[in-house]
Amino acid sequence: MKIGIPKESRFEERRVALAPAGVDSLIRAGHTVYLERGAGEGSHFPDVEYISLGAKILYSAEEVFQRSDMIVKVNRLTEEESLLLKENQILFSSLHLAISEKKVIQTLLEKKITAIGYEMIEQGTHLPVLEAMSEIAGQVSIQVAERLLESTGQMNRGVLLGGISGVAPAAVVIVGAGIVGTNAARAALGRGASVIMLDTDLNRLRNIDNVFQKKITTVICNPYTLARGVKFADVLIGAVLMKGEKSPHVITEEMVKTMKKGAVLIDVAIDQGGCAETSRPTSISNPTFIAHDVIHYCVPNMPALVSRTASYGLTNASIPYILSIANEGLNEALSLDKGLIEGVCTFGGYCSNEIIADTLNIEFKKFRIFSTN
Repeated sequence: MKIGIPKESRFEERRVALAPAGVDSLIRAGHTVYLERGAGEGSHFPDVEYISLGAKILYSAEEVFQRSDMIVKVNRLTEEESLLLKENQILFSSLHLAISEKKVIQTLLEKKITAIGYEMIEQGTHLPVLEAMSEIAGQVSIQVAERLLESTGQMNRGVLLGGISGVAPAAVVIVGAGIVGTNAARAALGRGASVIMLDTDLNRLRNIDNVFQKKITTVICNPYTLARGVKFADVLIGAVLMKGEKSPHVITEEMVKTMKKGAVLIDVAIDQGGCAETSRPTSISNPTFIAHDVIHYCVPNMPALVSRTASYGLTNASIPYILSIANEGLNEALSLDKGLIEGVCTFGGYCSNEIIADTLNIEFKKFRIFSTN
């Protein structure tokens, strides 16, 4: 199979879809890998490293798209990229269709693209590819919070996350006890912060209690407890995930208005629309804005801040699926892995994910596999 890796075109996206180790695995299995020139530079993987493994360097995204059977990306398609797709191509990438541009979705359907979303692939009760990026986002959120608490401007609170002897640490309130929330909690606790975690799932909170040996305060999340926690926070981490759906605004504007002056709100769910009513997407170079005297950090591609680690992590999680499709063929790979089927969002000109179809008000058609063996 011919696999294409274009250079990411979204603003300040520094990751690459496959690190050299992943490309090496594909080439050793007999496949052809096309890489757009400079695609790995943001993660400090030079073209020569890929060339030494046998990858072919192409000089435009258009050429990569046109010569490949499967396109492997990091970030969701731009409208310009969607126009480069050819009929019946396989796209393996983050999709986030619930917040994607309508033209992109129309193009996927018109060109009968098999679009597989990283964020939708399942493995038992886990989302293995998404979780790799969520681990990073959780840890990075605390690194970011530390910087934003420093006295770098009139608004910043000037608080040390872990405090010192005789001075209380910062209060970090985390909404959501999934992979993002758990990794944020671990990082914050390691720095000595006072950590409070809210979730609607009591079993998740029991797990947090066990893992962290009751060093974290866990609270069932409802409007009352959430409002109290928000008001108390020096740092508020929004880590609410609804698989395939736009994130609900569980943190209301009225709640944000009650926060401390200079408190930090990091909305990790912004890549799915954000879980705070006051959130709007920002960028790595211009990451914050002030609303109601609260510093908002809403960068959709937070793992790109540590692009080399993120590219390795994405490769580790995605390469088994990419190899399976390349080695076995699309239908056979899907027939062997029900979790991979869950990642298929468009196929044969239809939306094959009912939640997304309902959200976007487009036609849904149940995906059916026909094995070639």
